[in-house]
Formats: sequence, structure tokens, C-alpha cells
Amino acid sequence: MPLDIVTDPHHGGRWTSLATPGREWLWHRTDPARQQAFPGAAFVDAGGLEECVPTVRGAPDHGDVWSRPWTREGAAESVRGTDFTLRRTIRATDDGAEADYVLTAEPGFRFVWAAHALLDLSAAATLHLPEGAPTRLFPEAAAFVDRPWPAGAPWITGAWPSPCGVPLHRLGPDDGTAVGAVVDARQACVHDGPDRLGLALHAEEQPVSVALWRNLGGFPRHAPYRSIGVEPMLGRVFDLAEAGPDDAARVPGSGEVRWRLTLGTVCHCP
Repeated sequence: MPLDIVTDPHHGGRWTSLATPGREWLWHRTDPARQQAFPGAAFVDAGGLEECVPTVRGAPDHGDVWSRPWTREGAAESVRGTDFTLRRTIRATDDGAEADYVLTAEPGFRFVWAAHALLDLSAAATLHLPEGAPTRLFPEAAAFVDRPWPAGAPWITGAWPSPCGVPLHRLGPDDGTAVGAVVDARQACVHDGPDRLGLALHAEEQPVSVALWRNLGGFPRHAPYRSIGVEPMLGRVFDLAEAGPDDAARVPGSGEVRWRLTLGTVCHCP
């Protein structure tokens, strides 16, 4: 079944709809400040799918392009960041959709990219990734893991689906926690009742992973709400500043990095 995708190039290129005839997959949160965002502004969480590049966390928060206007030319949309240009082309397929990306920058430019998709899911939804896949947990998980957090460690690693004792495959019920993770995998599948959403990423000679933001009413601390992010990613960390030699994508001598995001409504569980 094809997925219908709507984007908003005037406001950061955000995906505002990812839908089948019977279901909208993207979660939304109304915040008028999102429409007035400008480069350098504090991130405004309005849900949908944000294109986070060249970082997710850190500076600038959620990257450099979520607050910039994009240009639409036919089926392609593009945006100019501080040190790079990102171009995407989205098309429907028989069982979902594909998005092809090209990032152009000086050779050696390092970046993290994530399709920061916040999904509208029930408390019974589950996330399926390869059993045993190495999974990085970040310091916000320190209170929930089954071992002491090493002093100063930017992350610790366990095995999917319950790395270090945290059952990340369960996407509810809400329990007041908020945990981010990065799983060493190329594809994931979300199950919610009879519905399925598969996400897969392909990139030649670049680090590929799936990030998870499982906010079960634990963030932000002053006014928490529920938000579930399943995020195909180039890179293995949220913050580019924490990336080791193999933890970020790198532009080769050609000056371009190309990748494809595939979304489907048929279960191909890893």
C-alpha cells in the first residue's frame, strides 16, 4: 500500500504527513513558535519528521536545516546549510515510499543525519530490530540500567531488545521515563495493532544505524509529554561532537554522499 507524504518546504522541510488511507503515522504537537522559527533559534518540537543534519543533539540542537526554508523544484526539495547542501527526492512505491538524498560539501566534511520521525503510536506498540544488535544508551538512561554508569561515559552498550536491562522494544505504557538509544542496524519495523511501518536505510561506505527516542512522559521535565521517535540515521551518535572516527558520515573525494530511506507498510521484520 503506498504511503502519502506531505512536506512543508517553507518551514524546515518537515514531513507533516505520512499516511495510508486508514492511518496517519506522524505525531503532531501544536506550537505557534514553529512557524516563526529562524536559523539559530531554539528548537521547537511540533512533531512530524524533521531532517536533522549535521547533528541531532548538541549545537545546533536538531541540526542546521529544521529552521531554514527549503526550495522545491519538481519532485526535489533542497536546502543550504552553513557548510553543505542537502537535496531529497520523495516518491511513492507499491508498498510505501522512498526518499533519495544527496549531501554536497567539501571532502572530509563529517556529519550525522537522522530522519527524526515522531510517530503517533498506542501504548501497545512495539519496535522490532535484529535480536542482539549492539545498542548504545546515553546518560539519560543512567537511572534505569542494571549497572553503575561509568564516570564520564558518553554512552554504554548493550544488546537489543533490552540493553543493560532497559526493555526498549516496548513503546508504552507511559511511565515518566525518557531514553535515547542508537542501534547498530539498517532497518526497523513498528507494530501497532494490525498496522506495520517498516523503515530501512541504505548508504554505501557510511555508518548506518537506527536511533530511538522513547519519551514516555519524561521530557521535558517542566511540562512532559509523550513522543516516540524511530529515526533511521547516518552515524552512531546523537551529538556530532561526541563522534569517534567511525561514528559519523564523511564526505568522500567526490564531494557527495548519497543514501536512500525506504518506508513500507508490509512487515519485513529484521
